[in-house]
Amino acid sequence: MCGRFTDVDLIKVIEEEFELDEIIFDYKPNYNIAPGYTIGVVINDGKRKLVGMRWGLIPSWAKDASIGYKMINARAETITKKPSFRTAFKKRRCLIVASGFFEWQKSGKEKIPYYIHLKSRKPFGFAGLFEHWVSPQNEHLDSCTIITTEANEMMKQYHHRMPVIIPKEHVSLWLNPDIQEENELLPLLKPYPSDEMAAYPVSKLVNTPRNV
Repeated sequence: MCGRFTDVDLIKVIEEEFELDEIIFDYKPNYNIAPGYTIGVVINDGKRKLVGMRWGLIPSWAKDASIGYKMINARAETITKKPSFRTAFKKRRCLIVASGFFEWQKSGKEKIPYYIHLKSRKPFGFAGLFEHWVSPQNEHLDSCTIITTEANEMMKQYHHRMPVIIPKEHVSLWLNPDIQEENELLPLLKPYPSDEMAAYPVSKLVNTPRNV
């Protein structure tokens, strides 16, 4: 599960870390990104670009955009079988730019939010899929989903699942639209190493998406 994250790095840092060729997204840092927000996404259409997409994938066959709120995440274990995701997995993979993400840990009757990030403090990319949707009124919208997998040892104290983070050395493979073989792509959808991640508790203000 990944239901809230941050993207707060300077655009210059993101440009360098993801080796972008082009930026066509009006990037603004956000400390509390929720489903339905427009977010920064890296794609490869011959050039590596940062573009804006709505978080919550809307399948091309959908009648209503509201279905996207049910598709903020895609399970790695079933991604090649679900009609909503299997074609996008072959042809429309992306990276969703993040600085960290939130999970909530039970403490008695309370749930304490924790901020989870890389120890390096560098921005990273969640493995994602995207779709282009045209509404019955001919409105065009690009949307995306974050792929999740089983939790690593560190994450298990907060949640049994975690978003897939693509290591920098595998970014080119993941974004390459010419690669469609499951045996090359599925091994990338694994838990990120625990020893490269850290977490700390944060204010409950994060519980409200309006607090950005």
